[in-house]
Amino acid sequence: MRNVRKIFVGIIGGTVLLLGVVMILLPGPAILVIPAGLAILATEFAWAARWLQKARAKMHEVKTRRAAKKAARAAPAAR
Repeated sequence: MRNVRKIFVGIIGGTVLLLGVVMILLPGPAILVIPAGLAILATEFAWAARWLQKARAKMHEVKTRRAAKKAARAAPAAR
């Protein structure tokens, strides 16, 4: 039964991940679909959990960098 679950999760998660990768080239919310596919795969596969953790860290880094740029742009206007 465990193998059936692993296969099912692999097929569903792999399909969602593949759709997200395709959405990089085609219109669509790839930035949301790729992590969703990784999250599905991470329920059964350690490598997907590591990738998801790296993706989350990268998103946090981008968010922090954007906030710093926004603050830097707003600072001269306040003077």
